[in-house]
Amino acid sequence: MIGRALVCVVAATIAFGGWQARAAESTPVSSARAMVSLVSDTDAVAPGKPFQVALRIAAAPGWHIYWQNPGDAGVPPSLDFSLPAGTLAGPIAWPVPERHPEGPVMTYGYTGETVLPVTITPGPFSDALPVVVHANWLICAKICVPEEGDFRLDLPNGPAIASAQASLFQSAAQRLPVPAPWPVQIGPDGTLGVSGIGLNPLSVRQAWFFPAAWGLVDQSSPQTLTAREGGFTLTMKPGIEFKADHDLAGVLVLQNDAGLQRAFTVSATPGVVALQTAEPSVPLVRVLLLAALGGLILNLMPCVFPVLAIKAVGLASLRGTDRRHARWHAASYVAGVLVTFLALGTLMVALRTGGAAIGWGFQFQSPIFVTAMGWLLFAVGLNLSGLFDVTAVFAGGGQTLVRRSGHAGSFFTGLLAVLVATPCTAPFMGVAIATALTSSASVTLTVFLALGLGFALPFALLALIPAVSRVLPRPGNWMVVLKQALAFPMYAAALWLIWVLAQEAGPDGVLAAGAGLVLVGLAGWALGLAQHQTLASNRGGRRIAHLVAIAATAAAVAILPTIMMAPASKVTASADAGTEPFTAARLAALRAEGHPVFVNMTAAWCVTCLVNERLALSPDSVRRAFAARHVTYLKGDWTRQDPQITAFLRAHGRDGVPLYVMYPANSGAPTVMSQVLTEGEVIAELNRAGG
Repeated sequence: MIGRALVCVVAATIAFGGWQARAAESTPVSSARAMVSLVSDTDAVAPGKPFQVALRIAAAPGWHIYWQNPGDAGVPPSLDFSLPAGTLAGPIAWPVPERHPEGPVMTYGYTGETVLPVTITPGPFSDALPVVVHANWLICAKICVPEEGDFRLDLPNGPAIASAQASLFQSAAQRLPVPAPWPVQIGPDGTLGVSGIGLNPLSVRQAWFFPAAWGLVDQSSPQTLTAREGGFTLTMKPGIEFKADHDLAGVLVLQNDAGLQRAFTVSATPGVVALQTAEPSVPLVRVLLLAALGGLILNLMPCVFPVLAIKAVGLASLRGTDRRHARWHAASYVAGVLVTFLALGTLMVALRTGGAAIGWGFQFQSPIFVTAMGWLLFAVGLNLSGLFDVTAVFAGGGQTLVRRSGHAGSFFTGLLAVLVATPCTAPFMGVAIATALTSSASVTLTVFLALGLGFALPFALLALIPAVSRVLPRPGNWMVVLKQALAFPMYAAALWLIWVLAQEAGPDGVLAAGAGLVLVGLAGWALGLAQHQTLASNRGGRRIAHLVAIAATAAAVAILPTIMMAPASKVTASADAGTEPFTAARLAALRAEGHPVFVNMTAAWCVTCLVNERLALSPDSVRRAFAARHVTYLKGDWTRQDPQITAFLRAHGRDGVPLYVMYPANSGAPTVMSQVLTEGEVIAELNRAGG
């Protein structure tokens, strides 16, 4: 054993060109991969006078160690000090690392000789200060080997004298990043913005960012530098641990034309990063066309069908009316749609400015919103069934108010249609929404207006073009029957929302929402009773009925806060047989092992997601294909806000669900699949990607 150890020492000494022991250097720990020792920048120390020690690691050619954030793989070195009472050791001062791309992953570390300094502040001591360290480090080439060692320095008490190793600390200091002298912001989409920069931004030819911790950015994705007036931006993909309302810490490295590099420590604050002066990657005109087309197709999504019932009755009632009246109804409906889209866009801009990471359909992640929408659709159904009449509320105001209430109904129909439509992400909407949420406020609102125009177009055409409206049947008694029959899609929609609530707030939330439905029914019955002819001449009876309706509505509103506090159900959208819950760690592990992976990002309130799962992902032929190709199925549930899933969506250019990503075997490039799946498409992709 002794002979073998001597051989290792001799071999390591030859490999590193010799290693001379010095007074302020410990006995080295050596292997065929590295020689490691503890060094000091001074030969003597005094109580209360800080000095530096460092772990000196000389790696053999082809081997490397890791930075504080090792990246997608690896472990950083660690130092465990044993010091006399009153003596303190600071953190490691990490030099700027190197990037080591290794296939589909990116790691950060050091090759050659590395010095990791630590500042020591001595307490009281007499003759000599013992500095004892147990160190661990992982050293890798094609394989990784964990190593460790114990080191000791006994530094005498006396005036500080620079040691023979002091030059190592001077070189290490030159490799340390310095605090950034200018403000840095991080946008909710992962764009790093540098403004007020003291050098010509056009001279910065390359830039890259090392996040201080794993998962803050997608480390293997490219980082795109774009110069702008007074600074530049660095576009990065957010990682699974990225939080738009938190500061982003790390090291920013800039390189000029001559290859000179400067490194800065930054703590980017959340905010809206200004647009680049360069043209956007997708022209705005194309984005607006895609938005309008997506809004048009949104009318065909299953989540909009219940509200189409209200539209059908409204369109039929336009038959035979004068064109001016029809145009006003169309204008009211379009106004309701556009105002609601603008309100959603404004709210999303405000939340984004405040640092929130939100996406399309974000309001359905709120149990209170889901419950209120369920109650509203239930009340609409009661109105269609004839339990009460909303227009009768305005009956005392004359014909003018009745006519106004009709236009208000068209406006309300547009508003309700948009709110119920937001759980769906229609084809062509992905690019438009992603552009809207990563652009300036004016661009965001313009894109939302285009979505609204596309969404309102079919109703407007039917109301404004006589040739189209003539195909509608003549008004008659059949409309009363149709109106009552169309109440049942409203009840079905309310039932669906209660099921969504079960995923978000569990049984307690469903119980509270059910109590609210009873109160809404009581309010509707009392309002209808007040409108009934039996109370037409009984002012006191009508007043009591109105008070009951108001009290029942107030009691229902009082229930809403309790729903938010209800615990979420353990049975969520990601608990299906044959699937695993999505985690970034699990995805990374499967990718590292070369397994094919299918990722499904869904939510209980996304009807498009549920239809895709029923028609394209659940058939036996698809399940057999998953098993035969050994594809792991990971399912992410975005029913309630989840920062990891939000970051995953943003990393793939999406701000809403559904999202389907297929990772092929052997770490190949992933494929983002269609938002509306077919069984054949899924099987074909499984055949292509499977192992």
